[in-house]
Amino acid sequence: MKFLITGGAGFIGSHLIERLLADGHDIVCIDNFNDYYDPKIKRRNLSTIEPDKAFRLIDGDILDEPLLDAIFCENKFDAIVHLAARAGVRPSVEQPKLYQEVNIRGTMNLLDLAKEHGIKKFVMASSSSVYGNNKKVPFSELDFVDNPISPYAATKKACELIGYTYHALYDMSVSCLRFFTVYGPRQRPDMAIHKFTVQIDQDRPIYIYGDGSAKRDFTFITDIIDGIVASIERCDGYNVYNLGESRVVELMYLVQLIEQGLGKRAKIIKTDPQPGDVAITYADISKAKSELDYSPSVAIERGIEKFIEWYKNNK
Repeated sequence: MKFLITGGAGFIGSHLIERLLADGHDIVCIDNFNDYYDPKIKRRNLSTIEPDKAFRLIDGDILDEPLLDAIFCENKFDAIVHLAARAGVRPSVEQPKLYQEVNIRGTMNLLDLAKEHGIKKFVMASSSSVYGNNKKVPFSELDFVDNPISPYAATKKACELIGYTYHALYDMSVSCLRFFTVYGPRQRPDMAIHKFTVQIDQDRPIYIYGDGSAKRDFTFITDIIDGIVASIERCDGYNVYNLGESRVVELMYLVQLIEQGLGKRAKIIKTDPQPGDVAITYADISKAKSELDYSPSVAIERGIEKFIEWYKNNK
């Protein structure tokens, strides 16, 4: 099969491309290498992938409609996996219009071209942030999610709705994947696990927003990739899936695991909670288990070991 992967130079995208190439597929990747974090990191993510003859990288933007049109005219794609987005809850509070433009208009550009070119499989990254401060846990795909507390979350929910509209109007199969705090080798440097690891290793203080009782459903990258691949293979109709580990980990326990892995103590500074942050994320993965045979297997203790091993080899 031939896939268009958007945002393929990022953390999740580069792992997905490696997997799909290993499975014998052809990949066209578009990424704009924006400055949300150092573009050199994203270039490095693709360093072992680029020589593969089944891979083509296009340095471009999903807001560039003439470029997208040319890509679709030159290639016959079997499916689109749309991972490109402006990421991050906290920055979205400061730049809401940018997030609306990239995340919503960029997604519509791709859906429109998929419709025009008869591409029937469209898999897109959503986020656990759509659940907001939902009091009911674990979070189910059937839960009410019309109260997002960040512009980022609002754009992700909007993209799910737009995806349903294209499914209903044009008989396109659309799967929206709500990722729960993905981590592992090559994780973005702004994410807590990566950031805390660097700061503790360098004897710098780490900042804990709130009292440290926040809980997250941390999900290891290989489990997420298994879920994405299964969702591509079984993309049929319109579906929303939670992809998480279905286990909550308190922030202070996470810090302890990193301390153990590095053999160093953290210097902790507690400060006020940040706008847009939620108290807990916790995935009900029964639908993904039933329909995708999704079965996450890497517990947080082993996942942190794997991440720190990668960090020590690459810092």
